Amino acid sequence: MLLKLSSLIFSFSTAPPTVRIIHSGHACNIEEERYTERVYTIREGETLELACLVSGHPRPQIRWTKTAGSASDRFQDSSVFNETLRIIRIQRHQGGRYYCKAENGLGSPAIKSIRVDVYYLDDPIVTVHQSIGEAKEQFYYERTVFLRCMANSNPPVHYSWRRGKEFLSQGSDKGVEIYEPFFTQGETKILKLKNLRPQDYANYSCIASVRNVCGIPEKNVLFKLSNKTASPTIKLLVEEPIVVNPGQSVTLVCVTSGGEPTPTLTWVRNTDELSKKSRLNGGTLTLPAISMEEAGVYSCVASNNVGNPAKKSTAIVVRGLKKGRFWITPDPYHNDDNIQIGREVKISCQVEATPPEELLFSWLKNGRPLRSSERMVITHTDPDVQPGTTNLDIIDLKFTDFGTYTCVAALKNGGIPEVSIDVNISSTTVPPELTVPRGKSPMVVQEGDTVDLQCLVSGKPKPIILWSRADKEVPMPDGSLQTESYDGVLRIVNVSREMTGTYRCATSQYNGFNVKPREALVELTVQYPPVVEPVFTEIRQGLGRAFTLNCRVLRAHPSKVLKYEWKLGTRLLTMGQFDQRDETDYNVRALNREGYGEYTCEVTNEAGVGACRFLVTGRAYAPEFYYDTYSALWQNRPRVYGFKLQWTQQNPLSVDRIVAYRLGMKQTGQSRWWEQEIPMEGAIAKGELITHNLTELIKPEAYLVRLTPITRFGEGDSTDRIIRYSGEFQCSFEDEAVCMFTQDKTDDFDWTRHSAATRDTKYTPNTGPSSDRAGSKQSFYMYIETSRPRLEGEKARLLTPTFNVAPKSPYGTVTAAPTYCFGFYYHMYGKHIGALNAYLRQKGHSGSDSSLWNLVGNQGDRWKQAKVNIHPIASFQLVLEGIRGPGIEGDIAIDDVTIEEGECKDPPPNSKCLMQWNIFFYSLLILLNLVMAF
Repeated sequence: MLLKLSSLIFSFSTAPPTVRIIHSGHACNIEEERYTERVYTIREGETLELACLVSGHPRPQIRWTKTAGSASDRFQDSSVFNETLRIIRIQRHQGGRYYCKAENGLGSPAIKSIRVDVYYLDDPIVTVHQSIGEAKEQFYYERTVFLRCMANSNPPVHYSWRRGKEFLSQGSDKGVEIYEPFFTQGETKILKLKNLRPQDYANYSCIASVRNVCGIPEKNVLFKLSNKTASPTIKLLVEEPIVVNPGQSVTLVCVTSGGEPTPTLTWVRNTDELSKKSRLNGGTLTLPAISMEEAGVYSCVASNNVGNPAKKSTAIVVRGLKKGRFWITPDPYHNDDNIQIGREVKISCQVEATPPEELLFSWLKNGRPLRSSERMVITHTDPDVQPGTTNLDIIDLKFTDFGTYTCVAALKNGGIPEVSIDVNISSTTVPPELTVPRGKSPMVVQEGDTVDLQCLVSGKPKPIILWSRADKEVPMPDGSLQTESYDGVLRIVNVSREMTGTYRCATSQYNGFNVKPREALVELTVQYPPVVEPVFTEIRQGLGRAFTLNCRVLRAHPSKVLKYEWKLGTRLLTMGQFDQRDETDYNVRALNREGYGEYTCEVTNEAGVGACRFLVTGRAYAPEFYYDTYSALWQNRPRVYGFKLQWTQQNPLSVDRIVAYRLGMKQTGQSRWWEQEIPMEGAIAKGELITHNLTELIKPEAYLVRLTPITRFGEGDSTDRIIRYSGEFQCSFEDEAVCMFTQDKTDDFDWTRHSAATRDTKYTPNTGPSSDRAGSKQSFYMYIETSRPRLEGEKARLLTPTFNVAPKSPYGTVTAAPTYCFGFYYHMYGKHIGALNAYLRQKGHSGSDSSLWNLVGNQGDRWKQAKVNIHPIASFQLVLEGIRGPGIEGDIAIDDVTIEEGECKDPPPNSKCLMQWNIFFYSLLILLNLVMAF
């Protein structure tokens, strides 16, 4: 591949970002809502594609968001930061307003939005209701039937009714009334059959339609109304309630006893879904090997869209006992909590039972049955107050009463294992005491260790220990507010700094004495290495320059004894200890080649080391390609094309002078690279735009270009871009940047970007277009507004971007003028139309624009196309000039401007003869106005 290199061109260019959103994919329609926003309509299930086109230099960063926050939870994360947002099989909940935000650090971020409207139509549903009423003091009987049709849709659904093959409308039948309830806001349509007649028994069809928007077809549902139509009734072939043991299989049978059409049956449990192992066959529900967790109320629901659904329920009770608890209550009439001879003591036992009414308690003493007596009083609490509790009161405790008392819980009829709880009453039965072992508070550990917090509990029986944070609102390490321990030890694995604080251990009031809880506190201190900033940063410097490295301590424990060491690689530079400051600096007075490398500042305490790392390098920053030019060098040659490559250098003064750039190129999809160095003369300034012309590129291949700056340090960071062939320039003025068209600063007034949807016609009737060239009232075009204060003969000139013609001689001139086709659409309607002219402006031909095309006078209320061949020999622009006529009804508009390589194909008639006739006609019009003025 041969590349011809022209001399480099330097200028300065930075620009804040601009952005616009265009659509692709499967859009149904795109509209401009007047004064508000763009609306993109798409059918549910299609693929949404929105492209965010940006300009600005440096190249702006892009982020997509939805409504008021990040969109990453609503569509693929990979597309959030890409130019193209893509949502495959879009769903209705994904509709809303999407924003594209572009920023490059210059000025305010550029933001554009578009509202995505997802269209859909669900299958309609018909429900039937009837009312039977009697009028007082009259002897008649009325039966009225309501057929309600509903369908979820966007946009709002349009309903129609049909009886058999006959379409029904309001007023077509006196016995039929069609209306929409006010409260439904058009979401339903009701067909009312008043005082039901024999002919009303028929097949009724509800047709739901969204008028074929987005190609969504209409949907319909059929309902057969007969004298047998009735709401559902059902029967449950089960006993109420159902009481079973765990592990048994349960079968619930539900049958329909009435209803037309035939009802459908479903089962639900406590309004929730059924367990995964349940089996459903029609109206029969089977629960194999049932567990206590599957107990609850099961409901059979029958529906046939006539009247209200029928529902019958039954309760399944799974018998069982859960592990119980006990507590010992000392004599409440004495101040101390000890158990002593001659005093009263009460033993309480609680067990959770299902069903509670089957619960039976019995007491044993030393393994022998115990009956209630005057001194041994056995009571059971009311199941409605505190179900499953029994008490044994021992009055006037004697030495012979010492022993083991057993509370036994069972269910009537057996089948469930008994639960027994042993409680020992003796001279050694004493209330608990709680202490912290010596040396176990405060506990000082390092982050990541495993620590055991310990409380010693004495007493008999030993109660369960409950651990919590002293601040009750702070959770425990496992996330709970309280943790049980049977040995008084709380083990914390992989302890972190957030776990520092005070922990409370307390005795529980169950499985022990029913007395005021005993408490103790344990302090935990977690040490951790210093947290510093920056953890890593890159510093780019040129040789001979001075700079300072700074390392700051954010937090550490312990924080007092902190030492630091500065190193370059493994070589120690300096060391010291922190006093009052929380930061340390290292100064480099004059950087030499040995000073490049990784600097480390290690800050140390008892818990470990925190390190700041700095990579000091002389690598130049990456260049930033300039994207805001229209591609190109134009060459009127069949097989090759050229490209104007432009870039600026990021932070050029931070390192040594850039002496050259290494340019690498390859065709996309190929592996072979071509490389060449581009020498640089003198220092490059910040924002300086560098231009390099590439020629002899093969049409229509695309190329990957890689640019690498070179300093005396070596190669810097590279940057890549793709260049693509484009043999056509096209502009429809849809973006606010108007394709880089500019207004001529020497004319009398400006062209205006507008759309027919927002144009104010108050002062300009009978002139100007009613839509853009494609017929859209929402799309844009450019026009001249000729209302006051504009005067006859005033001119407005609009300039295209500058296009470049690739030089083919070593002297920078074009030896053979290439040919391009310049085309545009124009609209010249109104009795005061002036003139529209087109000129060619070439570099080096100042003050001598070449006339290409002109037209004068009213051309009718329609868009027409103009095409003309041009033959530039240097960089060029096209000039479109509108001239104001004798009155306000003289608006001229243009749209869809194109420039293509090669001769114009099928150009509209516009010969020089016609151009001369237009000039003559316009001169005659001015002469007549002068005569009328005199």
